[in-house]
Amino acid sequence: MQDTKQSGVYGTPPAELAEVPAGAIQLSPLIPGSGQLEAQEEGSFSEMIVLAPPGTVERRYTIALALRALAPGGFLTVLAPKDKGGSRIAKELKGFGCNVDETSRRHHRICTGKRPTCLVGLEEVLAEGNPRRDETLGLWTWPGVFSWNRFDPGSTLLEQNLPSLGGRGADFGCGIGTLAHAILASPKVEHLAMLDIDRRAVEMAARNIDDSRAELRWADIRSGTELKGLDFVVMNPPFHDGGAEDQSLGQTFIRRAAEALRPGGVLWLVANRHLPYEAVLKTLFKRVMPKIEANGYKIYEAVK
Repeated sequence: MQDTKQSGVYGTPPAELAEVPAGAIQLSPLIPGSGQLEAQEEGSFSEMIVLAPPGTVERRYTIALALRALAPGGFLTVLAPKDKGGSRIAKELKGFGCNVDETSRRHHRICTGKRPTCLVGLEEVLAEGNPRRDETLGLWTWPGVFSWNRFDPGSTLLEQNLPSLGGRGADFGCGIGTLAHAILASPKVEHLAMLDIDRRAVEMAARNIDDSRAELRWADIRSGTELKGLDFVVMNPPFHDGGAEDQSLGQTFIRRAAEALRPGGVLWLVANRHLPYEAVLKTLFKRVMPKIEANGYKIYEAVK
């Protein structure tokens, strides 16, 4: 018999809104080292707590995976801010055949219920949220990863303005590998470390980048990279955390780049025009050169 006494948690629900059982298995793709929710056996959990993501396709997919992992009668809690999908959770759970109790606290909607014996519409939702090759992008992608169904304009601008790089380098926040294609087009590149906090993005990048010079890592750059002596770093750093703007994210990426580069190494950075990165760049780099500003973005070249 399967052990259905284990508990799972997806994300980091606020402690005052949902109690996570001791020993619960973390299953978020955004927390390096976590388990994979999509790989859990059907009916193998007795309880699941989900901080639901805001994107509709990703949220429905995550809830469907959580329901599939629960044993019939297993207890499910799903919560999210009201303005980031929380107001839709109850309807979505009822669509799967669940009976739902709903409460509101601290601008969140919190839905609880038991997994029914028979689930409705699960396979269609799972198919919609699974990885797929996007023929428009020409890349493998996964709903929920950064810019999963479109070319990000900032990354596109950086790609169009990158010089031919060489030596050992890194792509911080590599996503599904869009910029890596441009970087690895240079035969002078010897090695490219590709780091991202989203496991799904790393898995898609591994499908998209068929190059022995590329090394993929599922990592939280904020915690350090262990990279040293690099010739270059390329990045389009994030500036949202949990849906809220956090300008310190990009500033931390810049600090990690400075730590990883050798003296004379170069950082190529694209950022939204309003983000205040100049001060930290000038503190950490010998020369900071604005290269181009267009379409609400700016590109910097900074020499260590």
